[in-house]
Amino acid sequence: MSHNDIRPAMNRRTALKAAAAAGVTGSVGLWGLRSALPASASPAFAHPGMLHTRADLDRMAAKVAAGTGRWAAGYAKLAANRHAQSTWKANPQAVVYRGAGSENYPTQYHDIHAAYQNALRWRITGETAHADAARDILNAWSAKLTKLDGSADRFILAGIHGYQFANAAELMRDYPGFDLARFQRMMLHVFYPVNDSFLTDHNGAYITNYWASWDLLSVASVLAIGILCDDRAKVDQAVTYFRNGAGNGSVRHAIPVIHPGGLGQVTEVGRDQGHALLSIGLMATICEMAWNQGVDLYGYDDNRFLKGAEYAAKWNLGQNVPYTPYTWHKGAPSVWSGTDTFTAASPDSRGQIRPIWEGIYHHYVNRRGLTAPYVTAMASRVRPEGGGGDYGPNSGGFDHLGFGTLVFTRERAGGPAAAHPTAAASPSDVPTAHRTGTTAGGAAPQGGGRGLAATGAGGLSAIAGTGVLATAVGFLALRRRRHQASR
Repeated sequence: MSHNDIRPAMNRRTALKAAAAAGVTGSVGLWGLRSALPASASPAFAHPGMLHTRADLDRMAAKVAAGTGRWAAGYAKLAANRHAQSTWKANPQAVVYRGAGSENYPTQYHDIHAAYQNALRWRITGETAHADAARDILNAWSAKLTKLDGSADRFILAGIHGYQFANAAELMRDYPGFDLARFQRMMLHVFYPVNDSFLTDHNGAYITNYWASWDLLSVASVLAIGILCDDRAKVDQAVTYFRNGAGNGSVRHAIPVIHPGGLGQVTEVGRDQGHALLSIGLMATICEMAWNQGVDLYGYDDNRFLKGAEYAAKWNLGQNVPYTPYTWHKGAPSVWSGTDTFTAASPDSRGQIRPIWEGIYHHYVNRRGLTAPYVTAMASRVRPEGGGGDYGPNSGGFDHLGFGTLVFTRERAGGPAAAHPTAAASPSDVPTAHRTGTTAGGAAPQGGGRGLAATGAGGLSAIAGTGVLATAVGFLALRRRRHQASR
């Protein structure tokens, strides 16, 4: 489906009949209604709509231009990064290796972060030199890359680089000279098959052999590729796996125990804190991308992710956490088999700094109005968050796109907190710095009018929480607003 595709609107009676026939009752979000409606009513994708929406970009541009507090500090962190300079030149490779062969994967992650950081600077300032740099990096790689190879680490390569590459491209998707179609083909034919193979077969190992982070980085890539390519099946695949997948990366396996007081034990906290925080950052990335397409994974299973994030934050702040022994089955059928057990949270890399906390904090506390004391404390400790290149030269310093203080800081909603995500397509793709908009009181979209993409806020989210009738009306209102904006 093209990102410009506008499907025929469904009338109100048909929508209500479809919802009733499916037995849908009570309060449902946009995604819940979509599953009850005919395929032709599937909501269009919002673009930009991965880690950043139009409203997010508007907010950043306005706050940075005004020199406002944390946004200004966050942008200064971005502008100082060597990857964010418009003079960056790509070094594309035909085959990228990780774990075996001629390991050259750092070349790729340096270029990915340069593309993302330059794209973000363009979106905020309107300076086309940065857009040109990002475009040229992305075009160079899509013209040359044919394969990802190496040891089992190729799955890590495909997952982390996949979701990050897609996010950079999403920011550039309508920029003159960017070959979106060729880039989409690269993501579909080079990255996605590796992601899908891992989630389906787990490299021939027992389903529990690989840690949660391996699943999560693959899920993040599948979700990002699905959004970039307007591929509903891939988005469904990622969302379904996050909720109910058989591997360690589904949320109930990644956070298997809820302790009294609402702390969710994160499996990899028993392993080491570098990988535990990688998992937390990946879950946050998945939840934000899904939220911006109308799917609430943040709130899934009674805010299970928040409970896990609080647990990991508390331990890494130097405080004690309870721990239920965890045993897993490792090995591969007909090859070898064994088990291992963790009995306590690991002190390995405890207190490690990663740029993952601002997005979690601002969703649960400022967007939703919930309390998250340990996440709040971690966000304060890390602020202002940097990005790739600010946390050392090794691959772990490039696991996350970062700059959360700049991109996720939002003022707490003055009205009712946004309880449901909203995916609204942007009416145009004019660079953010060349448009203006104001934010009304309450939880209205933070980018101005004309149907700009809402980050889980605004009138439609209020409608979505009141039951099938209101949700159907809100869904149709969303489609009508998008149609009017496109004319």
